[in-house]
Formats: sequence, structure tokens, C-alpha cells
Amino acid sequence: MIVYDSGKEEYQNWMVVESEFSPYHLGKFESIFSLGNGYMGLRSATEEFYYGETRDWLVNGTFNKADPTEVTELPNLADVTQVDLYIDGERFSLEKGKVFGYQRELNLKDAELIRSFQWESPHGKRFEFKFRRFVSLAHRHVVGMRIEVKSLTHEADLRIVSCINGQTTNTGAQHFLNGVPRIYDQDLLEYVQTTNDSNVDVVIHSRHELLKNGQLGDVTRSMLMARRKVGVEFSLHLMPNDNLTLEKMNTVYTSRDQDVPNSEELKRFGLKQVRNLSNYDLLFEKHRQAWLDQVWNRYQVEIDSENPFDQLAMRFSIYHMTVMTPAHDERMGIGAKGLSGEGYKGHSFWDTEIFILPFFTYSNPKVARSLLTYRYLGLESARQKAKENGYEGAMYPWEMAFPDDGEATPLYGDIDIVTGERSKIWSGMIEQHITADISFAIYQYVQVTGDQAFLDEYGYEIVLDSARFWASRLEWQADRGRYEIHDVIGPDEYKEHVNNNAYTNYMAYFNLKLAIRYVDELKKSNQELYEKLNQLLNIEDAYPNWLEKVEKIYLPQPNEVGIIPQDDTYFNLTQIDLSKYKQQTQARTIYKDYNQEQINGIQVTKQADVLILLYLLEQTFLKDDVHFNQQLKKNNFDFYEPRTLHDSSLSLSTHAILASELGDLDLAYDLFKHASDIDLGPNMTSSNDGIHAASIAGIWSIAIFGFAGVRLTDSGLTVQPNLPKEWRKLSFNIEWHSETLHIVVTHDEVSISKSSDHLLKLSINQVEYKLANDLTVPLVKTSVINNKL
Repeated sequence: MIVYDSGKEEYQNWMVVESEFSPYHLGKFESIFSLGNGYMGLRSATEEFYYGETRDWLVNGTFNKADPTEVTELPNLADVTQVDLYIDGERFSLEKGKVFGYQRELNLKDAELIRSFQWESPHGKRFEFKFRRFVSLAHRHVVGMRIEVKSLTHEADLRIVSCINGQTTNTGAQHFLNGVPRIYDQDLLEYVQTTNDSNVDVVIHSRHELLKNGQLGDVTRSMLMARRKVGVEFSLHLMPNDNLTLEKMNTVYTSRDQDVPNSEELKRFGLKQVRNLSNYDLLFEKHRQAWLDQVWNRYQVEIDSENPFDQLAMRFSIYHMTVMTPAHDERMGIGAKGLSGEGYKGHSFWDTEIFILPFFTYSNPKVARSLLTYRYLGLESARQKAKENGYEGAMYPWEMAFPDDGEATPLYGDIDIVTGERSKIWSGMIEQHITADISFAIYQYVQVTGDQAFLDEYGYEIVLDSARFWASRLEWQADRGRYEIHDVIGPDEYKEHVNNNAYTNYMAYFNLKLAIRYVDELKKSNQELYEKLNQLLNIEDAYPNWLEKVEKIYLPQPNEVGIIPQDDTYFNLTQIDLSKYKQQTQARTIYKDYNQEQINGIQVTKQADVLILLYLLEQTFLKDDVHFNQQLKKNNFDFYEPRTLHDSSLSLSTHAILASELGDLDLAYDLFKHASDIDLGPNMTSSNDGIHAASIAGIWSIAIFGFAGVRLTDSGLTVQPNLPKEWRKLSFNIEWHSETLHIVVTHDEVSISKSSDHLLKLSINQVEYKLANDLTVPLVKTSVINNKL
């Protein structure tokens, strides 16, 4: 049903194809074929309607609360994609008649969705159809559509109904007041809607142009209007070999846009813009060139593998990271489902900082800076959350929407299979490690980019106020003579209300150590900024408190066999046979047998917890402080991997990177394939609610941080390649302190080149080198003497 090798010549390993239409698998392709440009995301429902479809059109940063009992979410805009075709009075559907040569393809290179087939009606009339669609990267407010129909055998009456449909909801929740429709010039549609709580204005326009045999032809137009819907109907008669082309060019503007001159004139501005648009071909060519210039020529990730699917998966990863990321506006973050569906309501989690941001930090720092600035804009709401919970400083929301909205996590989730009641969602209250995760991401970004200006403007304040939170969050245990952190959820969300989750304790320790380090730097290098921050955050009082507390934080140590306890009770939990769940094809099947309270008592882990701690802290100045050596990594990997179900797809990348580092390349490659298959693979129900943003980013991370061995250390950039046997070569671009490095790795050597002649110190396989322009190092026990330090 999914074909991966249909691309030829310049499109080899660029095409993902649905080779047979099935009304039972709509969600899969709606999600993985979704289009976008970071400003908006368009789920790829077909033009004609099918029962069970989900039509989502989401614009980033337009959050609204549909009802006081619900949390804010991205509202589903009025739909422009449904176009109903009637042939001789009967509605066209692929569920009737016969279909020949069906193919729907997402062209990753050009970011265009194309569907083509021949169809024979129940009455024996045969037609040829072609549908094309793109969301422009060159004009962020534009959605282009083209429909081509050709009569092959008989004459027929054709009727086309194209609307802007404001009857859409978010799975039943209506976010908009009754919209205001209008039609200009018989076929230019306008629909103005306003969210019912946040008062975001949305203006949508659809402009139509219909040609018969390349001419305007004899076409009858009728204007349509219904409740929350405005449309146009085209009627014409086709003779054999007649063809028609309908172009529907759509624009959307909102009162949240920064590039609209005056939000009070939003409607007039949008109307002017849609009227000035050129045709599909010209707009698409600018869009295609933008993808080439801004994306593919920039990142240049090429994999020479015996499995061509690996290259396709990498391009799929970069494609979706581009379409889901609001590179245009620092007031917005990345949703856990990107912009491909309503899952997780468009909220930002720790997924961004720990799993998605590294791609941009190393490949497009301008975007990484914007995403971190979004967290700075949420600093006041983080302070308010801390205050409401009885703490000091900044305590970041587990789920974040508008930066000033505060905590956006729902209070209740799935049904408890034991009690039959709604399950309480505790993450918004006690999954607190996100505050330290953001501080880690700031540290990583600054170390990789050297962006001192960001640290001065935003970074110091976030890190220092986060440290104030952790200092107030620590709980003194007099009988043990140490500070502990009780009643939390760590990354392993199968363990609620635990004490001393290792990840949380160590990351709090890191956050405090980083704050101390930054204060010491500021006192030496920027006294003026230090005084400003001192007035704001009272550092003079906080600093000695940090010094005293940080040395007394309980950091869970390895036991006698070298394993760090995930929390105080993990080693004492009941052990069961997990093979059933390790082999599952759907996530979270353990909930069919146990409720959350029961899972709390089982030695099972949802996703990487201790292992991600080992991976992250090794990249910091604390590497030697906590003595995370290779043997410790192996001990913990061997213990936790069999107990980890990867029921959150973000988990796979961490395990794959560590498996690669530990030399288990077969397992690392299997995990890479598993991560690639989460959305792109043949499982027809894995992506119904939207793509898995962190897992998709993990595909890139496994290749670059795992197989290429690129890593940040306190001493600088290191490269320790370890390609799987299936890969012959991996090449890619990264940025390091404003330098673009092109790295090529084979089993025999690693080559690094850059455009400037400024000397760059880096380590390859633990040997230090100076890179001027080009450097090639054999991956054997020989050295390149003339470049060696």
C-alpha cells in the first residue's frame, strides 16, 4: 500500500507513494502527507469527502479555549480543501465505480502532493483525474490547489462545488463565532471568523480559475451560501477528450500575524493579496526553489545505504521538521504533533528542547534561537506557576501554548480500565524536569553557536531564575543530611509520585551548577548586566544559597553492579514478563492489562530516563564531576533497555545513539529503522492523530549524533564515527560557531571541510586536530601528522 522506491532519476528516494486507495486508512496518509511551512499546517485529506476523514488546517500561534472546562488548543480553521465533483448528478467517490492506476505521492523534494488515477463510473464512463496541492514556503499565507479532469470515453455533465467551510471543529469542539461570508466577482470567496475566547481574527480567501480545453469556455457559475459556509458551483458539459483545469488559490491571514501592516484592515489586506496572486505554476516554482535554497541545499544529508529507505527516511525527517517549525515568529513553539493533526492540541513539551532543537542548533541556529526566545517570552508565566505552587523563581509549564498562558496540560485523560473513571493527568503539576531541560538547551545552543548576545539578552535570566526554582524545590532530609526531590514524574511517565527520580535530581543539580557558573562569568565579564539581573532576581542572596544546596543534593549513585536507580523504589518493584509489550505493534498496549496505579508497581519504563541523563550530561562541564564512563553506560543500557517499552516514540533515538556509542551497531540500526517506521513505515494506524515530531527529529539525531558520532563536549566539538555495516557513506552539513562544516564519513575515513581558513580545533576519535580548510582522517590506527596538534 505504501511504495518507497517510485522516485526516478532526480527524484530517486524523494517520493512516498500511496499505491491503492483505502477508506479505512485515511488518517495515516492525511498525517504523513501533511503540508506546511511553519506558519500553517494542512492535513492532507482528499478533495472529495469520505466518512472518517479529518480535515485540519492549523495556523501556528492562534490558540483558543473552546470552553471553560477545556484547555487552550490550536483551532481548526474553516476548510478550503474539500471540492465535491458530481458527474451526471452523482457525487464522485472512489468507493463507487472502478479505479485504475491510483497513485498519491508526496514529493519531499518539491513539497507537493499529487494524486492521479483513472476512474470508471458505475455507468461505464471513464475519466482521468489529477489533483495537485502545496503550502507555499515562498509565500507563507498561500495554499495552492489544482484539479484536472478529462473525459476519456463519453460526454457527461460535470458539476464542481468548492467552498470555504466553517462547519469544521476540533473533534466536536467549536472554536469560532459564526463567521462572516462574502463572494466577490461570482467566484472569489471570503470568510472571516473570530475565535470565541482569545479573539483571534482569521480571514480566508479562495480565488478560482476554471479553464475548459485551455479556454474560459462555457461554464455556468452559481454562488452558494449556507450556515458557516460560502461557496461557488461550476457547471459544464464535457465531450470525449474534453478536459478542465480548476485552480483554487487560497490565502489565510490572522490578527496574530506580524507581517500584516494593520490588523484592523485584515480583510481588505487579505483580499488584495489573493487578487494579486499569480497562477499555480508560477507560485509553485517559487515554492519549489525556496525548498531547494532554504532546506535541501542547506542541510545536504546524504546516506549511501544498501537500504535506500534510509535516505528517504532522512529526507522525510527534514521535510517534517521544516513544515512544523515556526521559523518566522519567536512567539511560537513546536507542537508534539507538529501541525499535522489535533493530537496534544498544538502544545509544546520538553520534546522541543531535548529532541527537536538539536537539529536546528547544529544546522540552523537562527531557528533554534527563535525557539528558545519563545521560552523567554514564557518566563513570566513560569514565574507565576512557581508562585502558585509555593516556589520561587521560574517553574516552566509542562505544556505551553501562548507564552503568557501558563500551564496548558489537561487535567484528565484516558479511561482507567479498572475504575472506569477518567485518569488524572499529573504531568502539569509534578513533571518538573522541563525547567532544567530548557536550561540545558540554552547551554547546548550557546556552546555550539557561541551566541553570547542571546545569553546576555535572554539566556542568563532563564537559567538563573530556573535555579531559584530548584533551590526552593529541594527538600531537606535532616536524618540523611541531604536535599532530595519528592513526588515527581521523571521522563518515565509510567512512574508517578516517585521520590528522587535520578534524571530530575541530576538535571536540577546541573541547572544550579550552570547558574553558579554563569554568575561567576558575569561578575568577571559584564558587571553592568550582573547588576541588572541582581536587581531583578536578587542574585546576591540566591547565590550563596545555591552554593550551599547544590553540594548537598542527593544524586543517586550506581549500585554494586553499576546501575543508577531510576528512583527510590524502582529496584524493588515487581518484575513481569515484558516480551508481549516489547513486541507490540501499537504503543501503550500495557494499558489494556493494567491501570496507571498498577503500572507504578511494575519494573517497566515507558521511555528513556536514566539513559537520556547519561547522554545529556556527558555533553556538559559535569562529565567528570559525575563520572559517567563507558562501563557505567553499558551497565545501565543493558539493564534499562529490556525494561523500556518505547511507548513514547521519542525514546528510540536516545537508545539508538547510546547503542551506537557502545558498539552495538546492529541494535542501533534496528532502533534507527524502528524510529523511521513510526510514521513512514507500513503500520496503517500509527499516525492517525498526527506525526510524532520528536521521533521524526530523532531520525536525524541517530544518524548525526549516533553513527557520525558528532558530539558537544566541554572542550569543544568531537567526532567519533561508527557507521552501521548497512551504510557505506554518510555526509551532511552542521554549523559550529558560525562556520558551516561539511562532514563525510565512511568506514575508512572521515573528511571535514569548511569555506573559511580560520583554524578550528576539534577532536576525531579522541585525537585533537586543527581544521583550516579541509581535513581527512583515516579511521585506522594512523594519524594525520601535519594536522595533528
